[in-house]
Amino acid sequence: MGEFVLNVNGAHLRVNAPPEETLLSVLRNRLNLTGTKYGCGEGQCGACTVLLDGRATRSCMLSVASAVNAKITTIERPGDERQAQSRPAGFPGRGAFQCGYCTSGMILSATSLLHQMHNPTEEQIAAAMDGNICRCGTYPRILDAVSAPQGRRSRE
Repeated sequence: MGEFVLNVNGAHLRVNAPPEETLLSVLRNRLNLTGTKYGCGEGQCGACTVLLDGRATRSCMLSVASAVNAKITTIERPGDERQAQSRPAGFPGRGAFQCGYCTSGMILSATSLLHQMHNPTEEQIAAAMDGNICRCGTYPRILDAVSAPQGRRSRE
């Protein structure tokens, strides 16, 4: 066991955990931030995606010790105006989700993309979202939702 100080959603939080414990496990089980989901446990499905220094990162593949000096952002992050402008605003109204299990990972992957590219093409959106699995298969609506902040026209 070790004591770690993590910068999570702008707050410095102390946590006792084995250094090899995954960031996902620490977020969910020790800090009670359950918006980040466990999916495959192998970094392949994207359900566990968080932002690490603004970049989409699979938290199931990262040890808590590796995340100590990073700014960690989860789906529970507080919303400030600057962050809100770069979030994919189209998710709620585009029917992008059915069961909702992939929602947090999809939103954070899209947020990371929109921080890096203000007006990505559909191909760039698809590439950035690759590896985020939607069990319900709503990929066209997810693509449309990520495109929505750029003023693109809905496909539906």
